[in-house]
Amino acid sequence: MTHHFLRVPTTAEPPLSGHLPFSDAPGVADPIGVTSRWFTRGGRPWFPVSGEFHYSRYPAAEWEEELLKMKAAGVTVVAGYLIWIHHEEAEGRIRFDGDRDLRRFAELCARHGLDFVPRIGPWSHAEVRNGGLPDWLLARTPAPRTDDPVYLAAVRRWFTAIGEQLKGLDRAHGGPIVAIQVENELYDQPGHLLTLKRMAQEAGLSAPLWTSTAWGGVQLPPDELLPLFGGYPETFWTEWDGGWPDTCRKHFFFTHQRDDEGIGADLRPTQVRGGEPAPTDRFPWATCELGGGMAVSYHRRPRVDAADVGALGLTKIGCGSVWQGYYMFHGGTNPAGELTTLQESHATGYPNDLPVLTYDFQAPLGEYGQYRPSYDELRLQHLLLADFGERLAPMESVLPERRPAGQGDRDTLRWAVRSDGHSGFLFVNNHQPHEPLPDRPDTSFTVALPDGPELTFPSAPVTVPQGAYFCWPLRLDVAGLRLDWATAQPVCTVDVGGRTVLVLAATDGIPVELALDIATLRYVHTPMGKVESADGRFLVTGLRPGTDALVEVGTPDGGQVGLLVLDAATARTAYRGTAWGAERLLLCGDGGGVVFDEPAGEVRVHSPAAETSLAVLPAPERPPGENPAADGVFTRYTLATGGASGVLDVSLVRAAGPAPDTVTGVLDRASAPADRCFDTSAAEYLIAVPDELPRTGTLLRVHWTGDVARAYAGDTLVADQYFSGRVWEIGLDRLPEDALRADGGLRVRVLPFPADAPVYLPVPVPVGEASVARAEWVTVRTHVVAG
Repeated sequence: MTHHFLRVPTTAEPPLSGHLPFSDAPGVADPIGVTSRWFTRGGRPWFPVSGEFHYSRYPAAEWEEELLKMKAAGVTVVAGYLIWIHHEEAEGRIRFDGDRDLRRFAELCARHGLDFVPRIGPWSHAEVRNGGLPDWLLARTPAPRTDDPVYLAAVRRWFTAIGEQLKGLDRAHGGPIVAIQVENELYDQPGHLLTLKRMAQEAGLSAPLWTSTAWGGVQLPPDELLPLFGGYPETFWTEWDGGWPDTCRKHFFFTHQRDDEGIGADLRPTQVRGGEPAPTDRFPWATCELGGGMAVSYHRRPRVDAADVGALGLTKIGCGSVWQGYYMFHGGTNPAGELTTLQESHATGYPNDLPVLTYDFQAPLGEYGQYRPSYDELRLQHLLLADFGERLAPMESVLPERRPAGQGDRDTLRWAVRSDGHSGFLFVNNHQPHEPLPDRPDTSFTVALPDGPELTFPSAPVTVPQGAYFCWPLRLDVAGLRLDWATAQPVCTVDVGGRTVLVLAATDGIPVELALDIATLRYVHTPMGKVESADGRFLVTGLRPGTDALVEVGTPDGGQVGLLVLDAATARTAYRGTAWGAERLLLCGDGGGVVFDEPAGEVRVHSPAAETSLAVLPAPERPPGENPAADGVFTRYTLATGGASGVLDVSLVRAAGPAPDTVTGVLDRASAPADRCFDTSAAEYLIAVPDELPRTGTLLRVHWTGDVARAYAGDTLVADQYFSGRVWEIGLDRLPEDALRADGGLRVRVLPFPADAPVYLPVPVPVGEASVARAEWVTVRTHVVAG
C-alpha cells in the first residue's frame, strides 16, 4: 500500500493589504482590491476566470453568441489583444468599424455581466505580423518598444484612439474594464513599461488593475504592474527535434514556481532566460496564459488534447493560482490584410512561419465557434470555482514532503492540498502528454489539519487510474452539513425546493465515498449502497454514480441537504445558469452546448443532432421540450433541434507534382512553402457545395493528408492549415457564395509532404502524398428552450 501524508502548517500571517498602488473607482458597489495572496471584490475573496478572445479575428455579427458560450463555460473575464496592425494597417486611418469595433465588443461584455481586460500593447505578439506593430511604424523608427520619441509619438496616437473608444466603459461609469495590460513579454525595460502605463492613463484609460506578463524573468517597474504568468502543455515555438520541452513538462507537477521561462523564449536572448522571477511575497499568483490549446507553426505542429488542457488547469489551481487565465479560449481567423498578409512569418524576421489565415489554436471554442472536448473539461472546473472560489482563494497551497524528485519522475504521485487550516481541497494529477503516467494502486491519504482532526481516506485504498486528475473536498461545509471528505469532485450547488444540493463528479475507476460528520446531521437516506457509522462519521459507500445517486441528509437545524454524485461523463455535460426564472442545473451533450441569455430571457441549445435532449434540475413549470421523462432526479425533455450532416462529393482536378524543396529561414527553421508552390506542386480537389446546404451553422469537415492545404472560393484564399493529423473544419458562412457557385464548389490545393523535412508532426504522414480522402458537412442548429 502507498500511503501519502501531508501536514498543513499553522495558518500563515494575514496577507499584505494596501501595499500596492491599485485602487478601484470611488463609490463602486463591488470595489476590486488586491492583497499579496488573493484578489477581493466587494470586500470578499474573488477568484476570476479569464479567457482570451480576439474580436478582430472573428465576425462581429457572431460576437454576442460566442461571448455567451464563454460565459456558460464559467469564464467571468474576457481578455483580448487590441492588435494595432489590424486597426491601422495604413498610417493615419485607424479603423474601429465592423470586426474592429472595440467599443461594441466591450459593451457586449458589459451587457452580459462579463468583465473585460484589454491588452493594449502596443506590441502584442499574438502570432501577428510584426507582433502587431504596423509596417509603416517600423519603417520610421529603428528603436521600437523603447522610449524613442518617434516611437512614443505614434504609440500616443494609438493609445488616444483606444481611450476614445473605451470612454465611459471604465469602472467609474459602470463599465466592464477591470484590468489593462501594457506591452507583452518585454523582459528588460521596466522604465519603458512605466512610460506606457503613464501614457495610457493620460489617454483616459482607467482600471483598478494594471498588469504585465512576467514570464522569463522579466524586469518590471516595482509595484506598478501586476505580474501575470502562464504555462502551456505544448509549444510551436521550440525546435522541431527538441522533444517535449521541459518548460511544458513542469506544468503537470505541483510546484510553487510561478515562472515559465519557455514562453516567448525564441524572441529573447538566451542569457535572459530563467532570470530573476518577479517577487512572490507582494503579489497573488495570477495567470493570463494557461494553454487552452496551441497554435501550429510550419516547423513544429503540436497536438493538444482535452485532458492536457484540463489537467494543466486543475494542477495550477492546486499549485496556488487565484486567477485562471487561458490563452486562447476562443480561436479565430486572421483578417485579410489590405497591404500584406497579417500572420507571423520568417518574411518579417520572426522565428516561426504561421498559417496565413487560421488562428484556431485548438481552443475550447474553435475558429468557427465549434465546441471542443476541452470546453467541457474546463467548464467542470469553472463550475467549482464559481461556487467555491471564494473559499479557495485565501487557501494556501501545501506540498507533501514526499514529492517527485525531478521532471523525469513518473513513479511518485503528484498531489497537493489547498487549505485554510480548517478545511481544504486535495488535488491529484496523474496525467501528462506524451509520456503517460502509470496507474497508482493501493493509494490512500492522510491530511493533518492544524484546526481539526487528522483525516485519513478513503476507508480502503484505491487505484488512481492512468490519466486521472481530480479535486476532493476536505471538511467542506454545505448548508450546515460538514462533508469530511468525498472521493468525488465538487461541481456546484443548486437549490431544489429550498434544499441545497451539492453536485459532485465521480472519477472513473475510483469508488465513491462520502464521509459525513455525525455532529452536523440528523439522518442520512441513500438510494443505494450502505451507510456505516465509525469515528464520529457516517460513511456512505457503494453508490453507483448517476442522475439518481442522490444522498439526502437532514441537518440539526431542521434543514435538508442533498449530495448528488454524477458519473464522470454526465458531469461533463453539466451547465448551471438562470432559466425559467431560477437558477438551474442542465445536462446537455451530443457535441453541442447551452447558452444563458439573461437580458433576452432565453436559454439556447446548440446541437449538431436532428434531435437532442435536455435534462433540468429543478424542473420548470413550463416544459421546455417534448416528452418529459424522469432521469433520476432530473426531468429530461426531447428537443427537435434540426441539426443535420452528410457527405460531399470530392473530385481530383489535378494530381500533385513533386514536393517542393524545404528551405529554412530564421533560426535555421523550416519555412512554409512559397505561394507559387501551390500553382506548381499542389494537388487540386473540388469539393462540391450544394446550393441548398444551410450556410449558417454549417461546417465543412475535410479529411486530408499532405503538408499544407489551402482552400479557395474563386481566386480568394478562404482557409488554410498545416497538416497535424486533425480534421480540417471550415465554416461555410465565411465563404463568398457567388464564388462557390461560379466554381461549382470549394477548391482545395494540397502540397505533398517532402522527404526528410525538419518538421515535427504528432502523427506520421506518407512522404509525397497529397490527398483529400473525404469531405463531410455538419450543421449545428440553435434551439430556443426558454423565452
